[in-house]
Amino acid sequence: MPASPLSEPAADSSVLAVEGLHITVNGGRTEAVRDISFTVRAGEAVGLVGESGSGKTLTCRSILGALPPGVQVSAGTMTLADRGGGSTELTGLDRRGWERLRGVHLGAVFQDPASYLNPSLTVGRQLAEPLRVRQGLSRAAAHRRAVELFTAVGLHRPEQVYHRYPHELSGGMLQRVLIAVAVAGDPELLVADEATTALDTVVQAEVLDLLGRLRSERGLALLLVSHDLAVVAEVCDRIVVLYAGELVEEGPTEQVLAAPAHPYTEALLRVASIGDWSRRELAVIPGRPPEAGRAPTGCRFADRCAHARPECREGAVELRSAGVDRRSRCVRLEALNLSGTVLQEVGA
Repeated sequence: MPASPLSEPAADSSVLAVEGLHITVNGGRTEAVRDISFTVRAGEAVGLVGESGSGKTLTCRSILGALPPGVQVSAGTMTLADRGGGSTELTGLDRRGWERLRGVHLGAVFQDPASYLNPSLTVGRQLAEPLRVRQGLSRAAAHRRAVELFTAVGLHRPEQVYHRYPHELSGGMLQRVLIAVAVAGDPELLVADEATTALDTVVQAEVLDLLGRLRSERGLALLLVSHDLAVVAEVCDRIVVLYAGELVEEGPTEQVLAAPAHPYTEALLRVASIGDWSRRELAVIPGRPPEAGRAPTGCRFADRCAHARPECREGAVELRSAGVDRRSRCVRLEALNLSGTVLQEVGA
């Protein structure tokens, strides 16, 4: 069905509201994402973190309407609000509906920018053409606007860059080009899926600074998908932690990093050890996540959790309040000390 603005914006003014999202694979036979709910507010950056296979990218691509064949949203809603006070339900949009949203209200940046750019066209033309089509600009006006956008994302000598082909630019420059394309329509939401993973440390920092500046200047909402907790710690206001297709913890970044409310989050922090350069051995999380569609009864992390007890495996574990604006999917929440950076048994 086509995108249709609703009469009222979301009650909490969220740019994106995901409610009860379920995603299936293998033609609907296997559930890969179960009951995920979170919001992203205007000007806010939310980090989506977790191991490979946790459901980050599927969740991200469902929001962009870019799920691969055989993968589908089986339940839930995803609502995108616009600055005009209306909102669009993303679930079930047809091709025309997505075309009206992408590049206008919804932008995206991915890990390998070269694979999303046409190698036979200059990067300037690839930015100018959508400006002409979507904004009705003349050829000259689109050229000027493209150069302005290249300048805004920090590309040096933007007029020269305009006439370059993708293979003539570095990875960092290509990522800036893709960001310029993504924000050209002044979208409400930018989805960045591992956007800095392939970049060296210096360029990564520059791109992160750029994203922060765009948030500040444009009120841009950012959904950042990353396995790098150091990046999330630097950029994001809130963290959403996924494990085996479920949301296991959510809360303000500073609070989650200082006092995780779920053993899986603590394990991720222990493995990452942000800023700890004295460690000589690589820490790992023992065991493996359950296979998609074969989730155990009870907590999905129980088999890898040092704090697990029999009650953790007795039934489905629901998200519970873990404080102001915080949630955790842990049945032993009250029995765990949340005051330190590592979870400990109370009284131990």
